[in-house]
Amino acid sequence: MTGSRAVRRRWRVRDAREEDQPRWRALYRQYADFYRVEQSDAAAATVWSWIGDPAHEVRCLLVEDETGDVAGLAHYRPFARPLSASTGCFLDDLFIDPDHRGGGAVDALLAELRGRAAVNGWSVVRWITADDNYRGRAKYDQHATRTMWITYDMTP
Repeated sequence: MTGSRAVRRRWRVRDAREEDQPRWRALYRQYADFYRVEQSDAAAATVWSWIGDPAHEVRCLLVEDETGDVAGLAHYRPFARPLSASTGCFLDDLFIDPDHRGGGAVDALLAELRGRAAVNGWSVVRWITADDNYRGRAKYDQHATRTMWITYDMTP
């Protein structure tokens, strides 16, 4: 069911639960592979521990279809915006299983995140993506405004 053959489904977005760890891990592995990032099981376990820790800033949304099949994930967290004296939401990771793309799962995740940002009084939901992620960028253009900012990474 990839691409234009995907069937429009009814999606439910919810917070990750402990029993979701195996499916979350499979999706997160696919996400790392998509970006050609080596990800050890230890690193993934660290991220999962953050998700399960109410004191940690990282949160995880999962999107599931009407049968309960988890099709995608979104990791997000609040961040301070000193220049505007506000708090924003940073979407760190967004991934939909290729078998579920084109059916509205990403729309459901982004709509839920937008709603949570509004409830929390966050001033923006921000994310970055790879320049060559053309399919993702086409979808993001439907939900958000591309900015003029260029990002940099500095090794400590």
